[in-house]
Amino acid sequence: MTIMTSSIPDPAAARDILVRAVEAAGPLALRYFREGESTSAKVAHKHGNSPVTEADHLVDEALAKALRPAFPEAGWLSEESADDETRLDKDLTLIVDPIDGTRGFMTGDSCWTICAALVHRGRPIAGVVYAPARDETFAAALGHGAVLNGRTLRLDAWQPEAGLRIAGPRSAIFDFERLGYTIERRSYVPSLAYRIALVAADRADAAVATKNSHDWDIAAIDLIVAEAGGRLTDLAGEPPRYNCPVPRHPPLIASKANLHGILLEALPPVA
Repeated sequence: MTIMTSSIPDPAAARDILVRAVEAAGPLALRYFREGESTSAKVAHKHGNSPVTEADHLVDEALAKALRPAFPEAGWLSEESADDETRLDKDLTLIVDPIDGTRGFMTGDSCWTICAALVHRGRPIAGVVYAPARDETFAAALGHGAVLNGRTLRLDAWQPEAGLRIAGPRSAIFDFERLGYTIERRSYVPSLAYRIALVAADRADAAVATKNSHDWDIAAIDLIVAEAGGRLTDLAGEPPRYNCPVPRHPPLIASKANLHGILLEALPPVA
């Protein structure tokens, strides 16, 4: 089915197509996932020694087959596909991560995800983060809010007396200790998208991403956090732009809206 009725698809209709595609691809990865045990999938290594499994490739193929015909005017950017630079000439781009958190997937950690976003002129208008092993689907459409398994996500304001729940590497959290709040660090989460999803689900007040995250890691969850009432920005307070020639990002922070400025002020000045 193709939903292009103008240059910009309806965000809610786009979200629903993304949801169907990622949820249909989930069983392809689950076939190779063993909770608490090593994957049964064949494993190879890409440039930089980053692992990739046969499940990554199967999900990538399934997503392309489902989504590219649905959005024929959109470019394509996937972690597991060769980069086609014609995407840079497109107003619309599909950005997908077949398995975000591959190392966790390989070792039996259930916090891996399948991510898909539709980006219009650098910003997401629909996004889905699906955690098949946890049966959780986070989804959002621009102007239509965010949901988790159909339940509306809406963040309450952060309350200082409750302390600060943060997800991220210890080294990235160090600067926040000077704020003087009780800090509760969430356990390590191999999927960056799922780590940030903890904020959207109000399981964490903030999440930190160190430098060099990619579009496919964060485009979908960026919109989900925003539609839930949170923020995701770089350390200068600027939201990420997607579908650039180099799809990498500087350090990022996601948090509840009223906490965001407090966290940014606690960090060293941006050069």
